[in-house]
Amino acid sequence: MTVRSILDTKGHQIMSVEPDAKMTAVVKLLGEKKIGAVLVMNQSRLEGILSERDIVRVLGERGAGVLEEPVSSVMTRKVVTCKDTDTVAEIMEMMTTGKFRHLPVIDNGKVVGLISIGDIVKWRVREYETEQEALRDYIKTA
Repeated sequence: MTVRSILDTKGHQIMSVEPDAKMTAVVKLLGEKKIGAVLVMNQSRLEGILSERDIVRVLGERGAGVLEEPVSSVMTRKVVTCKDTDTVAEIMEMMTTGKFRHLPVIDNGKVVGLISIGDIVKWRVREYETEQEALRDYIKTA
């Protein structure tokens, strides 16, 4: 199974903000949309990613005043990305090794989606349910 299959199921929509957006606005967006990360983009160019973990880390380091700063002062700049042709096993390895939960998907230099660990878990559960159903059907006919 590839990343493209997951995106075709969940959709290609992404939430993004500009680098000069205030942290307070992004925290509000994450809460309203019930998401764990946003891409930081300048026009269509990926400049970073901001996750809940980034926010908690910087609040602990610098205090609540950081909420008035621009996202660019807090975001993760070295963003690990994947291709839509990558396999689920490959991106699971990337996320586990890198200890992150969100992975932008790039195709021909353009962001085409965002995969989360939750998306992978949903896909794996569906895969196991399908296998179990196939085994049940096989047992019934044997």
